[in-house]
Amino acid sequence: MDICELILSDHHEQRRMFAMLDDVAKDDTRTLGVLWKRLSTMLEVHAQGEEELFYPELLKLGERLHTDAEVEETEDAIGDHNDIRDGILAAQQADVGSDAWWKGVNDAREANDEHMGEEEHEGLKDFREHVDLETRHRIGLAFAAYEAEHVDGVPIVDKDPEQYVRDNG
Repeated sequence: MDICELILSDHHEQRRMFAMLDDVAKDDTRTLGVLWKRLSTMLEVHAQGEEELFYPELLKLGERLHTDAEVEETEDAIGDHNDIRDGILAAQQADVGSDAWWKGVNDAREANDEHMGEEEHEGLKDFREHVDLETRHRIGLAFAAYEAEHVDGVPIVDKDPEQYVRDNG
């Protein structure tokens, strides 16, 4: 139960869910709404789980390696999470299927696509290279439990990236 594999698996599911939205008839607001509810909940629980469990460990890795790269990666990731949250909130405030709703959904999608790419090529790569499997397993189990515990969602709250690093570094 490697945290890196769990995060990658979630990323695959997020991509799949966004693709499903593309396949729904634009006037089928019921299906759009229920799929978006599931996806937006998944996005926020995933982000919050990373912020609770993965990124504090990534910051510790940076300290061990005596590098600031992980601080920059973490600040950028928290900023990306905020952008995803902003898209989710915008969609929540609009009628499902409306132009404003699609704008919120697409803003969340673009921010999420950027975030996943950076995370997969930076933070997760660093973690696989420098963190032992036992630690990755321990964090992975905690992450899986976090997502299961919060399957119905968590409050959507932006975080200040620099304050987050100060609090968790």
